[in-house]
Amino acid sequence: MDSKHRDAEAPFAAKRRVIVVGAGPVGCTAALLLADFGVPVTLLERHPQPHPLPRAVHLDDEVARTLYRAGVSEGFLARSRSCSGLRLLDAGHHVMAEFRREHEIGINGFPQANMFHQPHLEQLMLARVERHPLIDFYRRAEVCGLGDPPGAAPVQVCARFAGDETPRTLTGSFVLGCDGANSTIRELLGVPMDDLGFTERWLVVDIRTDTPLDTWDGVEQICDPARAATFMQVTGNRYRWEFQLREGEDEADLISPQALGQLLRHWTGRGDLAGLEIIRSTTYTFRARLAARFQAGRVFLLGDAAHLTPPFIGQGLAAGLRDADNLAWKIAYVAAGLAGDDLLGTYDTERRPHARAMVKKAVRVGWAMTGGQDRAAAVRRIALAAAVRSARFREAMASTQTPCLKAGALQHAPRWALRGRAAARAGALIANPLVITGAGASVRLDAVLQGRAVVLTAGQPGAGLVSLCQRHRLLLVRVTAAPAPGVAGQVTPPGHAPATGLTADRDYAEVSPAGGHGTAALLALIRDPAMAVLVRPDRVIADVATAPRLPCPPWTMPAAAAPALSREAPSPNVINLNS
Repeated sequence: MDSKHRDAEAPFAAKRRVIVVGAGPVGCTAALLLADFGVPVTLLERHPQPHPLPRAVHLDDEVARTLYRAGVSEGFLARSRSCSGLRLLDAGHHVMAEFRREHEIGINGFPQANMFHQPHLEQLMLARVERHPLIDFYRRAEVCGLGDPPGAAPVQVCARFAGDETPRTLTGSFVLGCDGANSTIRELLGVPMDDLGFTERWLVVDIRTDTPLDTWDGVEQICDPARAATFMQVTGNRYRWEFQLREGEDEADLISPQALGQLLRHWTGRGDLAGLEIIRSTTYTFRARLAARFQAGRVFLLGDAAHLTPPFIGQGLAAGLRDADNLAWKIAYVAAGLAGDDLLGTYDTERRPHARAMVKKAVRVGWAMTGGQDRAAAVRRIALAAAVRSARFREAMASTQTPCLKAGALQHAPRWALRGRAAARAGALIANPLVITGAGASVRLDAVLQGRAVVLTAGQPGAGLVSLCQRHRLLLVRVTAAPAPGVAGQVTPPGHAPATGLTADRDYAEVSPAGGHGTAALLALIRDPAMAVLVRPDRVIADVATAPRLPCPPWTMPAAAAPALSREAPSPNVINLNS
C-alpha cells in the first residue's frame, strides 16, 4: 500500500472512522472538515498523482467560507482573483445582458465571484491533508465492493491497493462517495442518475499567453445560434474558451492551428496562435443529471457522484463543496453522540433541492445561449432584452446564493412570531460581517464561530440558556453595541487552537458589529434583546426564538451520550465538541 506514513492495519480498525473515496477538492474538503471535528478519516484515491490540468475555474463567496473552515482560504485568495460577473453577448459580440458581481468584500466576507486554477487549489488541500494527524491518505487505492447490505453499520469497503492484487476490507462507520461522475460508490449502491434535460458536446480549450489579452475580466457567454461559446480569463495569463460542437462535428476539425486561430480571433486580434501556449484542448459532454438519492444508510454521495451541472453558471464544484459542508458536521455530531441518526437523513432533504435548483438554472442559461436556431434565436434575443430590464430578473439570474432551506435540521417558528425579524430566518445562511472582540481585534464572524454550533443573542444570558448551551455543546455569543474588554478572548485563524472566547467568570463570549456589509442580523439582535438565533456549524440558521422560548436544536440528542471522540493525536485546528 501507498500510505501517508502509517502502519496500514491501524487505521482500518479505528472506531467511528469515516472512509472518503476520492481525493479531489470535494473529498479533501470533506476529509478536512471531519478531521477538524476530531473524526478520524481514511481517504482513498485511485490515481497515483493529482490531476495536472485545469477543470473547475470559479467559486462564489459562500463556498469561499467553506474553504476558510477547511483551512485553505488564505492560500486560495492569494492565488485566485475576483471577476466582474457574467455577460450574454449576441453573435456580433454585442452585450445583450450583464450580471455584475462586485469585487469588494461582500456579506460573506469574500468577493462574490472568484476565478482560480484548480491544480493550485488541490495543492493547498492536499498539503493540509498530508499534514493532518487524523487523516490517513492512500493513493492507488481502487474500491471494488461494498458490504452487503451496503448501507449497514458498520460499513465495509473492499479495495485493491497498489502492488497487492488481493482486495482488502476496510471498516468504517460511514462512507462518502466523492469519486466523480463515473462514481464506483454510486454504481455499487445501484443509484440511478435522473436526466434533467441537457446533453451537449463542447470543445474546451485552455491557453496560456505570453502577454495578457485585452479583454473584459468577467465571463462572456456568446449566444450565437451558429456556434455558442464561452470565454473567461482564469488567473494571470491563463484563459479558457468553450465552443459548442454541432451534431456529428469532429473535434479534430477545430483544433488545427488555422481553425483554432480563427475561433479565437475576436479575443486575440489575430488569426494565428502566435504567443499562445495550448495547455489543453478536449471535448466534454455537458450533462444535467441528479442522483435519485444522495444517501443509502451510512453511505453518502457528494459532488459529481451526486449531481452533474452544465458549467454556464460556475456552480459544478461549488455544489460539491456545499455537500461536504452540509454533511461533515452532521456525521461528526452523530459520531460524538450529540445527535441521533435522524440528523443524517437531512443531508438528502437539504442538498438535493438546492443541487436540482442550481442544475436547472445552469440549463436555463444554456438554453439562452444555445436553444433554438434562426427564428427561435431571434425570439430569444427579444425575450432576453425585455427580461433584463427587470432588476429582479437580473438578480435571480446572477445569484448563486443558497436558497433558504424549507425542510431539514430546522425549527420553523410561526410567521406571526417572527414579524419584523426578517433579518434572521431559519433556513437562511447567516452573514459573515466584521465584528470586534473584547480583545479589540476586528475579525470575521466565522473566526469567532470556529465551525461550532452557536447561539447568538443580545440579551443577558440567563441560567436556562446557559444550561441549554452547555448540554448541547453550543457556543454562546452575546452581541452588544460594544463588547466588554477581554470578554471575547483572542480569536485565532484556522490552523491554530480555536478560542471559545469564554473566561473563568463568564459562560459566553461577546462581540459587536464593526459596520459594513452583512451586519443586519446582528443589528436586529441588538434591537430585540429577547431574540436568540441558533446557528449550525455550516452557518445555516437553525432556529430563531423569542423569550421566554429558548432556541431548540432541531436534532435529537441520545439519552446516553457517546464517549468523547478518540483523538490521541488531535489536529491543531480541531473543534472540540465535548468541551
